Amino acid sequence: MATFAKPENALKRAEELINVGQKQDALQALHDLITSKRHRAWQKTLERIMFKYIELCVDMRRGRYAKDGLIQYRIVCQQVNVTSLEEVIKHFMHLSTERAEMARSQAQALEEALDVDDLEADKRPEDLMLSYVSGEKGKDRSDRELVTPWFKFLWETYRTVLEILRNNSKLEALYAMTAHRAFQFCKQYKRTTEFRRLCEIIRNHLANLNKYRDQRDRPDLNAPESLQLYLDTRFEQLKMATELELWQEAFRSVEDIHGLMCMVKKTPKPSLMVVYYAKLTEIFWVSASHLYHAYAWFKLFSLQKSFNKNLNQKDLQLIASSVVLAALSVSPYDNSRGASHLELEHEKERNLRMANLIGFIIDPKLESREVLSRSSLLTELSIFECEVGLEQPQLAFELCLCQVIKGVMTCVTQEVKDLYNLLEHEFLPLDLASKVQPLLTKISKLGSKLSSASSVPEVHLSQYIPELEKLATLRLLQQVSRVYQMMKIESLSKMIPFFDFSTVEKISVDAVKNNFIAMKVDHMKGVVIFDNLGLESDGMRDHLMVFAESLNKTRAMIFPAAKKASKLGEMLPGLAEIVEKEHKRLLARKSIIEKRKEDQERQLLEMEREEESKRLKLQKITEEAEQKRLANEYEQRKNQRILREIEERELEEAQALLQEAEKRGGKKKGKKPLIEGEKVTKQTLMEFALNEQLRERHEMEKKLQKLAKTMDYFERAKREEAAPLIDAAFQHRLVEEKVFHEHEQQQEVELSRQRHDGDLKEKNRLSRMLDHKTQFQETVMNHRQAEYNRLRAETEERVNQILQQRRQEREYERKMIFFLRAEEERLRKLHEEEEARKREEAERKKREEAERKAKLDEIAEKQRQRERELEEKERLRREDLLGPTRPSDLRGGTRPVEPGPTAPVTVAVAAAASAPSPSPGKYVPRFKREQPDNTSLARPAEPDRWSSSRPDDRGSQPRDSWRSDDRRSAFGAGGSSSRPSWSSTRVPSRSER
Repeated sequence: MATFAKPENALKRAEELINVGQKQDALQALHDLITSKRHRAWQKTLERIMFKYIELCVDMRRGRYAKDGLIQYRIVCQQVNVTSLEEVIKHFMHLSTERAEMARSQAQALEEALDVDDLEADKRPEDLMLSYVSGEKGKDRSDRELVTPWFKFLWETYRTVLEILRNNSKLEALYAMTAHRAFQFCKQYKRTTEFRRLCEIIRNHLANLNKYRDQRDRPDLNAPESLQLYLDTRFEQLKMATELELWQEAFRSVEDIHGLMCMVKKTPKPSLMVVYYAKLTEIFWVSASHLYHAYAWFKLFSLQKSFNKNLNQKDLQLIASSVVLAALSVSPYDNSRGASHLELEHEKERNLRMANLIGFIIDPKLESREVLSRSSLLTELSIFECEVGLEQPQLAFELCLCQVIKGVMTCVTQEVKDLYNLLEHEFLPLDLASKVQPLLTKISKLGSKLSSASSVPEVHLSQYIPELEKLATLRLLQQVSRVYQMMKIESLSKMIPFFDFSTVEKISVDAVKNNFIAMKVDHMKGVVIFDNLGLESDGMRDHLMVFAESLNKTRAMIFPAAKKASKLGEMLPGLAEIVEKEHKRLLARKSIIEKRKEDQERQLLEMEREEESKRLKLQKITEEAEQKRLANEYEQRKNQRILREIEERELEEAQALLQEAEKRGGKKKGKKPLIEGEKVTKQTLMEFALNEQLRERHEMEKKLQKLAKTMDYFERAKREEAAPLIDAAFQHRLVEEKVFHEHEQQQEVELSRQRHDGDLKEKNRLSRMLDHKTQFQETVMNHRQAEYNRLRAETEERVNQILQQRRQEREYERKMIFFLRAEEERLRKLHEEEEARKREEAERKKREEAERKAKLDEIAEKQRQRERELEEKERLRREDLLGPTRPSDLRGGTRPVEPGPTAPVTVAVAAAASAPSPSPGKYVPRFKREQPDNTSLARPAEPDRWSSSRPDDRGSQPRDSWRSDDRRSAFGAGGSSSRPSWSSTRVPSRSER
């Protein structure tokens, strides 16, 4: 990468490369200079470089390079010289347009050359295969290759410029001019795809402008100039969309204009609003929205009549006639009859949206049919004859509408007025068509260019003839149905000269579907049968009709009518089944076709989505690779530039030191330093310069010392010579000051004497008023003394009151403090007494609980003692019954003492004392718990415990020992439950004995 110290060097280098045919290298050199950070300060040379850079980009069709360069140049010029950026962009667009026109002039057939649907799309596979297979290219293909690339580049130029200028408040006019030129390009070459993309680009720019409001140099839409430029751009977009017949894009442009007006809350100029409503009339007419078309014509008429002072009578008649004919062209019945609730809601939202676009302020709570309707538009016309509509609630905008329609009817031509009366107010069932037809013929010839309304160039009333003929047909059928019940088809066809009967039948089918008329066509008899719709209409349906229908149903149930066999049914008995089957088959086939269409559309959408995602991924990968490459190149160039700058700076410093050394050495007559610039380094030169500086400093110090001595001698001699002169001057000055002092003192004495004489005269003059002054002074002093005494007495009284009040307050505060302290002391004592009482109560409860527990423990101990005695008695009884104890059963091998018959009580007591207490938790058999009534004193011998010859003594036990009265009394005395515990039933084991 080449770097240049000055921008002029880069420009010269680029011109040299261009002269030898290396345009790519020249473009790269200028691109490196423009993107370099060294040259970010604007200068005139950069502008010339940009002009040359833009020329190279256009010659080589490098739009990407041009965009990068313009972005960098915008950064340089944004805050310094925006005009330079504007000139460069204009030059860029001029060159692109010129080259495109040159390529177009070279092409022979423009139609074939521009037969490309999308300028941004790549070549088709068929073209590539054809170019490889065919040996010689045809003329059409050569024209395509010559013209299409330049038009692609021109389109890319417009997109680049719009992208660069989208958020620049200083170049709004250039942004608007570029958008207008892009619109002209799309219009001139019929580029519909590019026009849609251009509209979307401008729409996104405005959306981003509102989304990011904190950007620097952002255009302010509230400024009148900015708003006017944006509105002009949108209106130009609307004009081009209508001229290219892109009606959907035109409607979106209308929405953009309306959104812009709502955003800034300002109404544009009437001239622009006239264009707005004129284009709305075209859009609504093409979309067959006749109701909105009529409202748009009405608003257009209001604007023209109110603001266009140059409007002549003929043009006003044509516009007014268009308003009335557009209103008459609206269908006289509501097409939404029988629709679902969801469809009605959608229709209401659509009406609200259209009403906002047209400019009517309406109530969104009203029904959809009351928002915008044909009846509301023709209300005032109906008031003139039959006073229809007064019983219905009027909308807010209908009042204004009625006032203006009066002006409309006064301005229309006589033919239109007669037609309006015939179709809306006259009742001529037989002559209606014959009277309407000549009027329609005359109206179809009306229409011409408007000279005084430039926004509405031409008005053709003939476009309303088909709708008016349809309306006349419907009015005739409606009026005939009120007079006749049956009419031949031939007679009805003669009465309607506009259409043949097949067309009339289609019109009548739609009218019958929407309950406008009631009729049937019998082709076998060749007649038309009219029913009475008056009794079936919503306006006549009331309680009497409901009552009549109920009576008819009751009569039909009581007296059912005999069914008559149809001749057609006799001829074709299975016709109904065949028709039903065919209808079901057609419905099934329709659903299958629709499903296949949906599947095909879904597959196409998926394929397009996949292709788009692949393209976006590939583009993203390419962009990332390009960004990496540019970043690497930028880093390399940056490092090389830093190294080169360091080397150049060191070389410059070395050369400067060398030149300075040579100059110092050239002044002396001594020897010069023998150094060569190419061989001497920076370090050597710095050492040499340092030595030279030290030597020169020493020489300078010697010179200064010598000069100081010379100056000292000179100053001493000068002062010795000046001393007598100074003394003489001082003496002369003393004499002059003494004379001046005496003169000033004499003048002061004279002035004092004059002032004293004047004061004496003033005293004599004022002495006459001394008595009056004394009297006035005494009066004033007396008055002030009385006032002072009064104020002092009041002050003392007020002070005494304040002191008394403060004493009372202090007394009250002391009493209150004493009371509060006494109350606190009383409460404290009560609290302490309560605490003491609670402590005593708690201690008393503890003592009672302890005493109760002691009593319970004593009772339990007595109970246990009683149980031990009973168990000992039981043991002794068992020993008496079972016999003497074996020696092996005795503890320690001792033999128990057998009591004699004379001491049974002593033995029992001893046995009870020696018996251990039963351990709790053990099971005692029943036979061991039984006690006999008569206890024998002599114990029988104990039989073998394990033998089966143990005596059965259960017969001698009359009752359970646990149920004895002694045990019950013992338990009751202890205050415990009468049920024995488990531990009291345990018998000690042998080991415990």
